[in-house]
Amino acid sequence: MAFSLYDASVANYLQTLGAVSGFLERGLVHFRDNNIDPDSMVEARLAPDMLPLRFQIISVAQHSRGAIEGVQSGEFRPPASKTPYDYAGLQGLVAQTREALESWTPEAVNALGGRDVVFHLGDHKLPFTAEGFLMSFSLPNFYFHATTAYDILRTNGVPLGKRDFMGRLKMKKS
Repeated sequence: MAFSLYDASVANYLQTLGAVSGFLERGLVHFRDNNIDPDSMVEARLAPDMLPLRFQIISVAQHSRGAIEGVQSGEFRPPASKTPYDYAGLQGLVAQTREALESWTPEAVNALGGRDVVFHLGDHKLPFTAEGFLMSFSLPNFYFHATTAYDILRTNGVPLGKRDFMGRLKMKKS
């Protein structure tokens, strides 16, 4: 069995986005049960020099849906860090990202293979192939930001475990 670009990217994005959706929901329940305003968590951070939960979730969307759309267009840019979202808005962004990625077929994603993609960072332009961009840049960033969002919630008392991060496993069908 061949392992495709779709399998390596979109299938993994969807699994982890499902987990992100789940741990954001568990966070909401925890905050409500403990009389904590969930919107107060939007700017929570792990360390003073790290970006807040809001940016982590925006980056999860940018490095999944945005990455595939960037490969399609040939250009990728980092997300705006000042986009205003409340907690419900972050949950909505994850849901919209999942919905958009679910509309991509394996054939459409696999057809993007070999394309050129330029990452624009200020005045710098970093050239990639689709595969190089997704595997060496987008996926590592996606997992970093998903993990950081999880860690912010966990640090703020949300009862999460490893299973919450793993998402729905792709088990062998009997």
